[in-house]
Amino acid sequence: MAKLAIAIVPVTPFQQNCTLMYDEETKEGIVVDPGGDIDRVEDAINELGLKIKQIVLTHGHIDHAGGAEELKSKLKVKIIGPHKDDKPLLEKIEKQGEMFGLEGAFRNAYPDEWLEEGDTVEFGEHVFEIYHCPGHAPGHVILFNREAKFAHVGDVLFQNSIGRTDLPGGDHDALINSIKTKVLPLGDDVSFICGHGEGSTIGQERLNNPFLK
Repeated sequence: MAKLAIAIVPVTPFQQNCTLMYDEETKEGIVVDPGGDIDRVEDAINELGLKIKQIVLTHGHIDHAGGAEELKSKLKVKIIGPHKDDKPLLEKIEKQGEMFGLEGAFRNAYPDEWLEEGDTVEFGEHVFEIYHCPGHAPGHVILFNREAKFAHVGDVLFQNSIGRTDLPGGDHDALINSIKTKVLPLGDDVSFICGHGEGSTIGQERLNNPFLK
C-alpha cells in the first residue's frame, strides 16, 4: 500500500504549519498553505527530493496563503483552493500584511482552480476528499484521506481549541456547525494536523475540547 508521509515547515511570524504531504516511495506530493518564508519551504522540498504536483490552500488568511504566488512561480505548478468564498480575503493579503506591519513580505493570491465540497485532491495513489467548512473563514476547506484516516483541518479545529472567528468573515456559529456536521463525523480514530501547533485525533477533541462541550 502506498505510504503517505507528512513534513511540517513552520512559517511566518504566526508559526503557521506549512505542510508537505507526499508519497514516501514516488516522492510525488503537494504543498498545503505556503504562507511565507518560501526559501525554507523550497529547502525542505529539495531536501526530501519531492516532486510537487500542486499548491493547495485551505483558506485565504495571510499566514496560509501569503507565499503561494511566490512558490507557484518557483515550482511552476497551479494553486488549487480554497472555496471561492475566500476570494475577497485572497485579494487583500497585501493589505492584511500592512495591518501587521509586514509590508512587502506577502502577495495577494489568485488560485487557478477553486475547491468545492465533494471535490478531491490527488497525488500518487492518495486521494483527499474536500469538505467546505466555513466559520474561521468563509471559504475554508479541509482535506480528508479516508484510507489513511487522516485529515488536514487548517484553522477549523485545534488541539483543545478552535479557529478564531474575530477576523473578517469569521462566524462562530458557522464554525461550530462545520466542526459538528463535517469534522466530527469523519470518525474518532481519524488523526489530524492543523494550521498551528500540535495535531490531535477527532476522538480526543470530542472528549476534551472545551469549545465542543
